[in-house]
Order: sequence, then structure tokens, then C-alpha cells
Amino acid sequence: MQDIDATDQKILTILSQEARIPMKTLAGRVGLSRSATSERVARLEKNGVIRCYRADIGLLDDAALQAFLMITLKRTPSISILDILAGLPAVRKVSSVSGQLDLVVEVEVASINALNEIRNKIAEIENVEDLTTSIVLRREILRDK
Repeated sequence: MQDIDATDQKILTILSQEARIPMKTLAGRVGLSRSATSERVARLEKNGVIRCYRADIGLLDDAALQAFLMITLKRTPSISILDILAGLPAVRKVSSVSGQLDLVVEVEVASINALNEIRNKIAEIENVEDLTTSIVLRREILRDK
């Protein structure tokens, strides 16, 4: 890891709050020339300290409901359940996990009724032993990688 001085830290703090700030404005806030600030930002990007710039939009559709379905299977592995889950449009992500659970399924639906319908479909799959649901109230941190 390279050395990060107080000026780099100030740049990182500002960029984490205002990723689209013009370089000239950023330079003025940290007390450097535009070219010196650009060089520092480029170095931070090259060294992997700054990994990406993104828009944190939030849910566009207030009616969208996201939930995690935690599934315990009677036996593993179960490729057939993955095929079934892949065919459900509401399923956004499926992860095999260690521990007492076998699968964590992230779904996005339009309503509680739709969530209940998908829960019922999954619970009826022969190899599903147990199904627990946690509704996402709010995304606090969301990173791409």
C-alpha cells in the first residue's frame, strides 16, 4: 500500500461525498493546482485506492419490494432447484452459502402478495426443507465490487 498523506485523504473524503466534482473545484478545496490534483487522483486510481465512481440512485420504483429468502435443502447439491430459481423472473441473485442455510435467494417483487406467491412456489419444491424470508427495509451500503 502506498503512502496516503493528509492531502490525499482530503481528496478521498471529498470524492466519496461528491464523485462528480469538477477537478478545478476539487483542487481549490485541497489547496493545490488543477494539474497537481489531477496527478494525485490518477495515482490513487492507478493504485486501486479509488476503484470506481458511481451514482447511488436508490430505488426508482417505490413499489418495488426486495427480500432475501434463506433456504435449507433436504439434500445437497440440488442442481434442479437452481434451474427452477433461474426460471423465476423475480429472482435477482442466488448464492450457495456455508452453515445451516444452503441458499440465499435475493428477489425483487412488486408487492407483498407477489412475495408470498414466489415464497409459496419455492416452498413447494420437493427438496426444500425450510424457507425463511427477510424483507429489505433499506440499502445502507451498495458497492459494485
